[in-house]
Amino acid sequence: MAKQPTQPTLLVVAGPTAVGKTALCVQLAQYFQTEVVSADSRQFFREMSIGTAKPTPAEMQGVPHHFIDSHSITEDYNAGRYEVECLALLETLFRRHQVVVLTGGSGLYLQAVTDGLDELPATDPDLRIQLQQELAAHGLEPLVAELARLDPVAYGRIDKQNPQRVLRAVEVCRATGQPFSSFHTGRSATNRPFRVLKLALTRERETLYQRIDQRVDQMLEAGLLAEVKALLPYRHHNALQTVGYQEIFGYLDGLHDWPEAVRLLKRNTRRYAKRQLTWLRRDTEYQWLELN
Repeated sequence: MAKQPTQPTLLVVAGPTAVGKTALCVQLAQYFQTEVVSADSRQFFREMSIGTAKPTPAEMQGVPHHFIDSHSITEDYNAGRYEVECLALLETLFRRHQVVVLTGGSGLYLQAVTDGLDELPATDPDLRIQLQQELAAHGLEPLVAELARLDPVAYGRIDKQNPQRVLRAVEVCRATGQPFSSFHTGRSATNRPFRVLKLALTRERETLYQRIDQRVDQMLEAGLLAEVKALLPYRHHNALQTVGYQEIFGYLDGLHDWPEAVRLLKRNTRRYAKRQLTWLRRDTEYQWLELN
C-alpha cells in the first residue's frame, strides 16, 4: 500500500509586540529551510515602516518574508481579504515546503488563517469615513457607549480600547440595523488542508516593558515623527487608528507636548502588548514559551 503523504504544517508564532518573534521565526525558518508569512495587520502597508517595527533585511537574514510591504495604505484592507490572500499564498508555499511559519501579534489575522472568520456584510465606505471623523472629533468613548446600547453582547466581548474593532462593530450595527454579534455564527471554516501548531511567546513583564520602551526610543531615533507627518493626509484610514501613530497625531494637533507624546506612546504600547496577551490566552491551543 502506498504511503500517504504527510500533511503540511503551519507553525504559528504569536506574541506581544517587542517580545522577540522575528528572531525566533528566522531561526525556525532556517532550521526547517522554509519561509515566513507575516500576520501583522500594520506591516502590510508600505507607507508604515518605523511605527510598525518592520524587520530589517539584516534581521530577516535572507529568509523570505511575505505580507510585508505588500499593500498600500490607500487600499481598503481587512482580515477577510487577508484570509483569502494568505490561504492562496500558503497553497503555493506548501508545494515546496513541508513547514511554513506564520507570525504576528494581530490575533484576529492569525485566527483568520487558522480558523476562518464569519462573513460580515458589506457596508457603505461613506459610513466608515463618518465614523472615523466622529472618532477624531470626540474620541472613542461615545462610540463605545453606542456599541453598549446597540449590541451588549459585542460590547462584552470586544476590546473596547481598540478603535478599529469598536468602529467596525458600530459600523455593522448602523448599516444593518442588527447587532454586530448576530453575524458571529461560529460556522467559520475550520477544515484547513494543513495542520496547525500554535506557539505563543512571552517574557517576564518588566523585561517585556523594558524592551517596549527601548523599541519606542529606537523608533523615535529612526524618524517616527517624520513618518507620521508624511501620513497626515491618510490619518482617517483604519491602519492609522492605532498606537504609535495616534500619539504623534495628538502632538501635531497641539493636544500635548513632545515629552507627553513620548510618555503616551510608551504607555499605550505597553497596554497594547497586554491586550495582545489577553487575546492569545483565550485560545487554549497555544503552547506558551517564556523567553529569557
